[in-house]
Amino acid sequence: MKQYHPPFSITNQMLDLVSSIMEKVGNLDHYDNLNKMPILRKNNRICSIHSSLAIEANSLSLNQVKDVIDGKFVIGEQKEIQEVKNAYKAYNTMEDLDPYSMEDLKKIHGVLTYLTVDESGVFRKGNEGVFDGDKCIFMAPKPEMVEPLMSQLFVWMENNKEQLHPLILSSLFHYELVFIHPFCDGNGRTARLWQNVILSNWKGIFSYVPIESQLRKYQEDYYRAIDRCNKAGNSNEFIEFMLKMIDEVLAQFVKSTNQEMYSYNKYVKRLLEIMDYNIPMSANEIMGKLGIKSKETLRNTYLDPAIKSGLIKRTIPDKATSKNQMYYKV
Repeated sequence: MKQYHPPFSITNQMLDLVSSIMEKVGNLDHYDNLNKMPILRKNNRICSIHSSLAIEANSLSLNQVKDVIDGKFVIGEQKEIQEVKNAYKAYNTMEDLDPYSMEDLKKIHGVLTYLTVDESGVFRKGNEGVFDGDKCIFMAPKPEMVEPLMSQLFVWMENNKEQLHPLILSSLFHYELVFIHPFCDGNGRTARLWQNVILSNWKGIFSYVPIESQLRKYQEDYYRAIDRCNKAGNSNEFIEFMLKMIDEVLAQFVKSTNQEMYSYNKYVKRLLEIMDYNIPMSANEIMGKLGIKSKETLRNTYLDPAIKSGLIKRTIPDKATSKNQMYYKV
């Protein structure tokens, strides 16, 4: 078989987006400080997992996903609960994976689809296609072509990783895996995770950036870009789309991270450390965790500065002094 070369070309839009992303990444060179913010890291990872699974029609809510990961009892389909457990384990092993190893790709697919897919961690043995009703709108390469195509794709990546920017390379791989469709199920989840593996191997900050959340917001555009590339015979539009998604989610990430790191004093920082995202707490509960007894101190030293900075919100914003008032971290 002729050596596989992914069809694409570098466009001016790709270069402009890479430049914009690099500028934002530069603003996050201090990302090591995120190691001091485990709740932020964990919540971003939960958002990634929830969004990636939701794209594939997993119906569990964000709070349910969080509860599954926290080991709490959740009422839901067992398969969907298992998918969450699998994804959390897979995302937590990203740093141990070689982005240019096909065997590692199979291994992580096995983790993602454990107990939910019969052919887990192995390439498919049957034909796969995308259907619109009874009409086949895309037929994936034949099963006997999967192993050679994937092998050559990984060889090509290894040979070009020094010449092609990781942002473009990871987006190209994302599309190529979806196109080749090497697994009987879980191709989208694997492709999205593997793009993170490539990017976090380049810059550790991408271990914390919830790109999948942005994809879920633009899910129809995501699938439309894939379909257009299938018809065009190259991955240009998909690469541009993914770079745009990464640029947008990084802009949000820079803002929220800088807010977390710089927009509060030591008292607000302490307040944020004892609160979880989107979990309401009463003033008495907060005081108990902080070890203070004065509501005036709580209000003036902790809550008011945090609310002013947009880090904490009231459950009843129009009645600040309501006896039922609670506070939550955003």
